[in-house]
This record gives sequence, C-alpha cells and structure tokens, in this order.
Amino acid sequence: MTDEFAALFAAQVVARIFDPAEMIPAFDDDEEALRFLIRIHFHGIESRAITRYLSKKQQGKGTELLGGTVAEQAMVDVWCEVEAHQFSAPSSAVVFQTVILPLKGGKTDEEIVKSNVEKLSKVLDGYEERLAKHNYLAGDFFSLADLHHLSYTHYLVHGAGKGELVTGRPHVSAWWDRISTRPAWQKVSQNMKR
Repeated sequence: MTDEFAALFAAQVVARIFDPAEMIPAFDDDEEALRFLIRIHFHGIESRAITRYLSKKQQGKGTELLGGTVAEQAMVDVWCEVEAHQFSAPSSAVVFQTVILPLKGGKTDEEIVKSNVEKLSKVLDGYEERLAKHNYLAGDFFSLADLHHLSYTHYLVHGAGKGELVTGRPHVSAWWDRISTRPAWQKVSQNMKR
C-alpha cells in the first residue's frame, strides 16, 4: 500500500469531523468487503478496518505497513490496539474540545481537556519507553500503527495547542518528526485545516 494513499485515508477520517462533505473515498474497489467497510465507516464505525483491508490488499506494493514477519505483524497488531483503545479516546476528546467545538461556536470544557491530557500523558509516557528502544511503535519500520496516529497527533500539535505532549518527550518527538515528515504525510497534511 502506498504511504500517500494510506495517509490520505487516515487524514480523511479526522477531516470528516471538520467538514463531512470532504469525506469522499479516494479509491475504487469492486470487492464486496470494501464496499461494506466503507458503508459502515460512513456510519461512524471502524476506519481502522478499512486501512487494514487496504494494507493487506496492497501488500507488496509500496511500504509494507503490516510487518514482514509474523513477529512484526504481531507488534503492528499490538500497537494498533494501543492506538485504538488508549491513544484515540483521550486525543480525540482533546481535539474535539479545543479545535472542533470552538469552530462550531461551542465553549471548551477545560476540565474535560485537563482530564484527557492527563490520560494521554500516561499513554505517551509508555510510548516514550517504547520509542527509546525502537524508531517506530511496532519496531524499526514504519507501519499501520504509526499511520493511525498521524491525524490526531497532527491536530494535537498544530491545532489544539498541546504540542508539548509530543515535543516534551524526546523519543516521542523524534518519532513524530520521522512520521510527520514522510513525503506522503507532508502532501496530505498541507490540506488539513489547522
């Protein structure tokens, strides 16, 4: 799967929060499984299943996002689960309260922000330990686990005013620099609202 395509899809997942009309699939596939995944995605369910499907379907074309060995694949799965169950909820709450709600005329609830920043800090402390030993979350290769972090981390750093969560941890900061400066992400993030 090409980095650019995967990054574009991940960005679209968050972008639909800002402008649902921008959420148009950037791909075409005749397979029933993908049509089903897209249909449930537009009902707010599991974009990660779509990126996993596309990564498997595109294996051998571009960056190997799922890992090359069984052990690497297991680590990708582990870190995708960490992103889904520990990183996503507090980061999305912070982004919603500090970026989206004000855009919609609402008022940020600082208690919700504070509570979720504390949760996210604990998660990122674990990332700091992991990234002290490896360049990327699943190992020393860019994977779907890293890709899934791009959109919300982008908004934490560039929109929510919470960049210190990332930059205040040297290994997390270096990881963010590695994944956010990839040419595909640079291309995608240019079109993301800040």
